[in-house]
Amino acid sequence: MDNSPMRVAIVTGCSTGIGLFTAVRLARAGFHVIATMRDPGRKQALVDEAANAGVEIEIRALDVTFPASITACVDEVIASHGRIDLLVNNAGAGVVGSIEQVSDADLRYAMEVNYFGVWNTIKAVLPHMRAARSGRIITVTSVGGMIGQVFNDAYSAAKFAVEGMMESFAPVAKLLGIQCSVVAPGPVHTQFNANAQADAVDGNGLAAPTAAYGPMLANYARLSEQAFAEHGQSSAEVADIIVGIATSAHPPYRTVTSPMVSGMMALKTGDETGNALIDMFANALAG
Repeated sequence: MDNSPMRVAIVTGCSTGIGLFTAVRLARAGFHVIATMRDPGRKQALVDEAANAGVEIEIRALDVTFPASITACVDEVIASHGRIDLLVNNAGAGVVGSIEQVSDADLRYAMEVNYFGVWNTIKAVLPHMRAARSGRIITVTSVGGMIGQVFNDAYSAAKFAVEGMMESFAPVAKLLGIQCSVVAPGPVHTQFNANAQADAVDGNGLAAPTAAYGPMLANYARLSEQAFAEHGQSSAEVADIIVGIATSAHPPYRTVTSPMVSGMMALKTGDETGNALIDMFANALAG
């Protein structure tokens, strides 16, 4: 067992994007980072980024859709290092399409990755943090976890579930000595979003849209491209926010990462009927 006082962090979904940069920046901040991914064969981008930053990162397999994979990884980390000080739930999967397009299998996969994966990973680390009476859990949610996003019904459903779970769990965790935080980005330039936008445009992996949805999907794709162009953040920028929360003496529970998300939240909370957001999105889709 490694008795080093170095803080140990597990980060999920590290093959690209936010997870990759979070792993590297946490290592640069002094954490011993276990960067996890479903397929370690996709580790090269992370290895290269770590080398460029002059840090070492431990890479392990973890598929958040399989509880046995989660448990095995957590058990290995405890056996090797004796502690888990930080968990960053970052792994996610998007599905873009109308309710009629999205298959039951795709809906369930979105829930497995975005919701059950978070639930089961927290469940695996919790006994160790509880025994130590310390630890931090940071979960990457989304603007889509607070405000329904058109044609992201499956994704928003899963992220809303995560938001509800984390908000319910946080007071209990606090009394156990564990700090919980959620980070809600808006548009972020990652391969994750590029894939989701491609699905919206050409129905890749989805049933073909009926004529009723065609114009709305086209307007959605145009508006999504505009949102990324005007408000998109880099993965590195969001990673820096996550590291700031991980190293803060008094971290906030919720952090939104862009003014665009703050503006949308204000529109929602300022209208208890919900009509303002519904009308805004409907008018946008109508062109």
